[in-house]
Amino acid sequence: MNQLFKEHIVVAQNASGRNMNVPMYRFVGAKPGPKVYIQSSIHGAEVQGNVVIYQLIQWLKTLPICGEVLLVPNCNPVGTNIKAGEYTLGRFDPVNGTNWNRGYYYDDCFIRKFAHSIEDEESVASIKSRFRLEMKQQLQTRLNETWGIGLAQHLNLKLQQLAFDADYVLDLHNGPVSTRHLYVPEYAKESASLFNIPHVIFMPQVFSGALDEATFCPWWLLADIVSSKRQKPIDFAVEAFTLEMGSQEVISFTEGEYDAKSILTYLTAKGCLPKCDILPEKMSRKAVMLRNYKTLFTRQGGIVEYIVKPGDVVKKGEVLAKVLNVDNLDTDEATTEILAPCDLVAILHFPSASVLSGTQLYKCFTEYFEL
Repeated sequence: MNQLFKEHIVVAQNASGRNMNVPMYRFVGAKPGPKVYIQSSIHGAEVQGNVVIYQLIQWLKTLPICGEVLLVPNCNPVGTNIKAGEYTLGRFDPVNGTNWNRGYYYDDCFIRKFAHSIEDEESVASIKSRFRLEMKQQLQTRLNETWGIGLAQHLNLKLQQLAFDADYVLDLHNGPVSTRHLYVPEYAKESASLFNIPHVIFMPQVFSGALDEATFCPWWLLADIVSSKRQKPIDFAVEAFTLEMGSQEVISFTEGEYDAKSILTYLTAKGCLPKCDILPEKMSRKAVMLRNYKTLFTRQGGIVEYIVKPGDVVKKGEVLAKVLNVDNLDTDEATTEILAPCDLVAILHFPSASVLSGTQLYKCFTEYFEL
């Protein structure tokens, strides 16, 4: 059966000089196979992924594994503990203001330089091994920067060292008030239907700082260069996804079991779980290209009733929300309706009823299609 190893990694130090550790649960199967990396809670308020990892651990104690699965719950203990009253303010590094999910490393020039070192007859396995080694050296160099680096970037680079060893990387997130949705690199479209997630965003080969991009962008670019050089398709069999599993600040063990099974269906399809018989659900899956995943900003501030819920399909001109202006309660201008600018699917909305002008009120699928 599988071996389970529990380790800890130091990701930061607090102001008292004490190390801040996070646990890592490593399952090693009896037979060779792919490496999988799964983390949760890079943003402090996004806690449901910890329950999903708990449920995964229960399954992986009994399911034979080919290869290795590394699970890192609560990977950002700093963010988890930034509280203001009942709210968790763990989206940004409190010292430097950096988004905790935007400090990962990517260097186009390094990848192109590495590609020039590849001999015509070098095997895919050899290329992967050398690229991983050199990439991790790049990450360590940045961690050892003479002038130091910010807290968020330090955390990201430590986690990226773990993730870049993996063939399949899953970063578990939550939206503010959100339905399930999945970010998928365009080259991995076929994998979108392996998860029980009804809304899919296809990502281009563009790096914006997130972990999934820091994983798939280097391999994608390297595959393109080597494929062009050898004039045949090269597949390094590396995929990375961001899974958004509902709303932040809440957990559900029932929903966690559902999402754990969703991940198990993906790992089964990728050859990691040879004895697992859980299959993807037959369900409607709506997809959109990233450029058509739109944010609706408010033109006015006020107090908002969110009429459309995450996951709702909306026609152009229908009412999304209603805004109350307390300075005009005695006039006809006391309320304003916010209308859908086009046909859309609401994916998430702002968590508070009190909004400033320019607030990201809704994020929506436009020009979507069925998978």
